[in-house]
Amino acid sequence: MAGIRVERVVDAPPATVWDRLADIADHVSWMADAVAIRFTGDRRRGVGTAFTCETRVGPLRTLDVMEVTDWEEGRLIGVRHAGVVTGTGRFLLGPEPGGRSRVVWEEDLRFPWWLGGPVGAVLGRPVLRRLWRGNLRRLAERVAAG
Repeated sequence: MAGIRVERVVDAPPATVWDRLADIADHVSWMADAVAIRFTGDRRRGVGTAFTCETRVGPLRTLDVMEVTDWEEGRLIGVRHAGVVTGTGRFLLGPEPGGRSRVVWEEDLRFPWWLGGPVGAVLGRPVLRRLWRGNLRRLAERVAAG
């Protein structure tokens, strides 16, 4: 299992950052690995929101099947991954001094045998960590740009 945690302080209040995080369709604008998001039901936010995310990491492409399992308005979004890669993930949002916010992104993922299984998870961890740090940097830039 690949347990990955990245975080970033964003120069904006939590409510402003939350508006961007809660807009799941917009994640493709700041996640370099998210090519397209397609909702599979009528929900667009909250527990039960289901969607697929076409994902690309280098030459690898997968279809990530996700469902929102936790939603605490202004604070937390949790998902279950049920596609080729399985596991759980979540965004946590909290206040920082000076009207800023801290965004924490945690993922516990399991890779199929053809992506190396547990060995692939260990080898992929630093790549995904670097990628997701960049994603949070882009999120912070987009929040700052309005």
